[in-house]
Amino acid sequence: MKNATYVEAARWGKYRGWRYVLGLVIILFAWLVVGTGASVLVAFALSGQPDYSVLGPFGKFLFVMAGFPFFLAGVLIAVTLIHRRYPRTLITARERIDWRRIGQGFVAWSVPAFLIGGLGQYLFYPDTFSFNFDLATFALFVPLALVFTAIQTTTEELFFRGYIVQGASMISANRVFLALVAAVVFTLPHLLNPEVSAGGWLTVFSNYFLVPGLLWTVVSLIDGTTELAIGAHFANNIIGILLFNITGSAVTTPAPFTISEYHATYGALSVLVAIPIFLAIAYKVFKRNEASEPVS
Repeated sequence: MKNATYVEAARWGKYRGWRYVLGLVIILFAWLVVGTGASVLVAFALSGQPDYSVLGPFGKFLFVMAGFPFFLAGVLIAVTLIHRRYPRTLITARERIDWRRIGQGFVAWSVPAFLIGGLGQYLFYPDTFSFNFDLATFALFVPLALVFTAIQTTTEELFFRGYIVQGASMISANRVFLALVAAVVFTLPHLLNPEVSAGGWLTVFSNYFLVPGLLWTVVSLIDGTTELAIGAHFANNIIGILLFNITGSAVTTPAPFTISEYHATYGALSVLVAIPIFLAIAYKVFKRNEASEPVS
């Protein structure tokens, strides 16, 4: 168990193929049906109609995030009741989750995301930035954003980096295959995001397939846990929610800085620069402990 990876932990419980099919049905039902219903109820409660466009920043944020607790519940039900193993095995094969490694992932991605994705874009496109800070609104929004963003990003990691990769490992344990499966499956539902319409295939490749899909799966396979990816994913989303919000993005928030125009080319180039910085911080700046040693 000491040297096992989270991928190998998939075989500790009940892992026959039909269980993964049933597990996926439960998860998708909880996410797409129950979760969508929850979002519609939020819209009704706040505006009296199921219309996202008439909601304010708080309402739009809740509308988008309302389904993720049910998505999370579906994942937990599938792993616990269908596969008969601990949900922790979606993250690590060890007895305890290494919260320090999650924190390292948060810092490793926060640095390039803030400096390149935020300040860098301001230097190149200052006219697209506007400062609209309402302290009272922002103070109320912060705890809401932290809780729901943590649920959202962790749920996506448990499903895409955890459950999907573990399920794919029943077909083949080849790491290239596992990384590509996770990257493609992660990208597909994000094709509906409005950023795709603004940035086209370049945004799809850089912002969904390359980094959240491929890069964070690769480091999870190297580490043998999804801890690094969980921290990085939370950092990526919380910066866009609490600091720099792009007009017309998937989640509208009362962030202090609003970016009026999305530049797909700069976004793609910034990702290419951010990747080596992230890897350098994650594997060179931070000293790996036993739980995060790469697996041969």
